[in-house]
Amino acid sequence: MEQQNPYIKQFPELFRDKKIVYVHGYGSSGQSGTVTRIRTVLPGATVIAPDLPVNPHEAIDLLRRLCADEQPDLILGTSMGGMYTEQLYGYDRILMNPAFRIADTMQEHGMTGKQQFQNPRLDGVQEFYVDKPMVKAYREVSEQCFAHAGDPGEHERVIALFGDEDTVVDTMGLYREHYPTAIRFHGEHRMNDRSFMHSVVPVIRWVADRQEQRQRPIVYIDVRTLRDQYDKPRSSAQKTVRQLLETYQLYFVAPASADAADYQAVLAWLYEYINVPAYGHTVFTNQKTLLYGDYLIDLDKTDGMAALIHFGSDTFKTWDDVSEYFSRLGGQ
Repeated sequence: MEQQNPYIKQFPELFRDKKIVYVHGYGSSGQSGTVTRIRTVLPGATVIAPDLPVNPHEAIDLLRRLCADEQPDLILGTSMGGMYTEQLYGYDRILMNPAFRIADTMQEHGMTGKQQFQNPRLDGVQEFYVDKPMVKAYREVSEQCFAHAGDPGEHERVIALFGDEDTVVDTMGLYREHYPTAIRFHGEHRMNDRSFMHSVVPVIRWVADRQEQRQRPIVYIDVRTLRDQYDKPRSSAQKTVRQLLETYQLYFVAPASADAADYQAVLAWLYEYINVPAYGHTVFTNQKTLLYGDYLIDLDKTDGMAALIHFGSDTFKTWDDVSEYFSRLGGQ
């Protein structure tokens, strides 16, 4: 009996009838595991994943022609592919562990000389060779990054994700010199099922909501409801948060404080246990009655503009109770 993947889940309506271009990393191909993962998770989307030429000038030219012909709704780029993807201006783009200084990365990690492709290529070629002139070509192309980062609208069209266990590249500081939205996620340089589902899919959903001008019902969650007495997540809290993310816009609420250390402690906890979905979705306030939204999950009996889900009450003793309640609501 085939064992079910505990992380992968399909979202047939997410990016339905839209085009996604995937730009692979160094020594990879359009037949990588990431491409299979994207097509599995987003079965309603058309995923276009070309095998890139080894020559970087030819690769970026191919990608620009492809985008001009296909007009993709979203471009996803990993590692070296993230470097190329940044340069595809005018499209919504998600960069995953982008290798903006690919020539340096190649030399630092022994990625020159005779190399093997990590995944099958449509032309059947299994090997390639990177010499000094080719390294120079990669440097020339990567130096074109950020050339149009300041153009109108570009800051809203690019989001970059950086793994906190990436030992191959770390270009977050460089990226933040040019774009505002840089997000750390739990993961290594290579995406796996878990990091893709918990980090990339929420960002894809943000992009889809913006493109379709979708306003999801808002759920505020008091951070105290998520934490147990040992400062760990309560039972089923993380599972329920992931469930709610599929249909609601979530914000995480904590008290305002005069001590900066209090803010950092809350953000550190959210980063550790909620991660990407909490980015830009954390509210510090001592006036929860002023929160404008649809629902507030709170330990206190707060009377405000959002309908109260009184956590710990007889009706909502556990996060499983909360999960069941929202399942019955069906996204309302």
